[in-house]
Amino acid sequence: KGAVVVERRRRMRGMEDGASRAGAPAGGAAAPAPSAAPQLTEGQKAAVAAIEAARAAGDGRVVLVDGVTGSGKTEVYLQAIERTLAEGRRAIVLVPEISLTPQTVARFRGRFGDAVAVMHSRMSDGERYDQWDFIKSGAAKVVVGARSALFTPAANVGLIVIDEEHEGSYKQDSSPRYHARDVAEWMMARAGGALVLGSATPSIESLYQVNKNPRWTTAALPERANGRPMPAIEVVDMAAEFASGSRAMFSGRLARALGEELAQGRKAVLLLNQRGFAKFLLCRDCGFVPECPHCSTSLTYHEQGAKLICHHCGYTVGAPPVCPECGSPYLKKFGAGTQRVETELRQLLDGLPGVGPTVPIIRMDADTTQAKGAHQALLEEFAAADAAVLLGTQMIAKGLDFDDVTLVGVINADTQLHLPDYRAGERTFQLIEQVAGRAGRAELDGRVMVQTYEADDVAIRAAATYNRGMFLRAELPKRKLLGYPPYVRMANVLLWGADEHAVATEAELLHAQLAELVRNEVGERWQVLPAVPCVLAKLRNTYRYHIVVKAPLGDDISAPLVRLFRTRKVTPAVNAAVDIDPMDLL
Repeated sequence: KGAVVVERRRRMRGMEDGASRAGAPAGGAAAPAPSAAPQLTEGQKAAVAAIEAARAAGDGRVVLVDGVTGSGKTEVYLQAIERTLAEGRRAIVLVPEISLTPQTVARFRGRFGDAVAVMHSRMSDGERYDQWDFIKSGAAKVVVGARSALFTPAANVGLIVIDEEHEGSYKQDSSPRYHARDVAEWMMARAGGALVLGSATPSIESLYQVNKNPRWTTAALPERANGRPMPAIEVVDMAAEFASGSRAMFSGRLARALGEELAQGRKAVLLLNQRGFAKFLLCRDCGFVPECPHCSTSLTYHEQGAKLICHHCGYTVGAPPVCPECGSPYLKKFGAGTQRVETELRQLLDGLPGVGPTVPIIRMDADTTQAKGAHQALLEEFAAADAAVLLGTQMIAKGLDFDDVTLVGVINADTQLHLPDYRAGERTFQLIEQVAGRAGRAELDGRVMVQTYEADDVAIRAAATYNRGMFLRAELPKRKLLGYPPYVRMANVLLWGADEHAVATEAELLHAQLAELVRNEVGERWQVLPAVPCVLAKLRNTYRYHIVVKAPLGDDISAPLVRLFRTRKVTPAVNAAVDIDPMDLL
């Protein structure tokens, strides 16, 4: 009788507000009308023009959008993508953190409606299948996701955007060990498109390429899009606080600032710059950190045997009972977790006048974001609250855009600074500038407080004054002298296994083979460092060693290593892998 109609309709999992394969939204509702593009600033217009010139060249050129936080880099991407789509081509947008995906997807869906597909590792198999199919069908014009979004079946891609290009998460640390930036550049050279890299704190490698490679250009956005000033950064010397009798995790100035801002119904973001294994000794009186006499790195504290060890050259010394510099007994082993910080913060807020227990603390770390959709739920809770504190690890330092955040505090800026890794200073500088950019993004003024025991360190002083030149003038000569990127190419040869003696023996044997290979094939130009235990010498009950190979820029570092690894006799008890251009040596 026609009262019942049976029809077949595809419902896309994870896209309740998004597209079905045919382009109509699930449930048959009307698609959201795309938002209009706002008026661009002069800097944004120049950036879009630079991207257009790179696209017109059609040979895989790279544009580095070097813009301060809040300068409107996302709008530059959106307009460049609009022009790419108008030519019938597609675009891929990569973001470093899954926590940024909901905000980014909302911006892109607001502009491009249902033509946006999403790909990241927290999706279920069913959701990934639907998105994959949506992309393969041709209905998806823009793909947003983490680094693996490069490998979706998007045809005729004319533009790839990598946001926050300095982030280490673009390098995959398990096989296949690729860097999304290198893969994207290769893809665009083959497809006749352009690659756009965006960051407020570009990696030293990208800055070097802009200066040396004619195929790379830069577009600077030195001012915020709304004309507001960058927030003032105040460095709080915790050694001086300690000397004055304060033993608290939060300095008096940060505690007062929290009370003032929260009492007025505003929000604060607190960053715990924490890496769980980063155990180093620090004197709370003078700020002294024991360092290796042969390498430009701090010594790592080992609980077993109370030893300090350099993981670059193997230098070992017993942990001192008092500070060798000033004789103070207050030598602290660093590494406080977010849970402990949350407990102390709750006690602090409860005791502040006009604040009290009604102000929520929203903690974002690996523990609280394990569940699916947890990132989005926590950020929505923070957005909905009047006065609130967002406490988190590095995942909160970038991309978050809340108008009513007026205070940003870095609990301890030193944790990353003294990691035994050549990028420690660069990462500290980037993190402080990135997290500072979360404050004062709208009409309200922002302020930033950085707590540190190393108030005189150049990375912290440069970040506090937004002075990249000062940092590079100190950092680049050290990299050149010690032979680190961007002045050399590196390969990190990793070995691991359950038997420590077997791993050490195999590492020594492989080191001898590598040294002989390099000596015979390329001579003295390459360097093969001795086999030493990794910083994380034991991980998940396996022992880890590594051998670092350094080669001049322009040399093919992988070809000789491929030949050796294809012919060498494999030891069943020991695994081996080669990481070309590693992001760290930890």
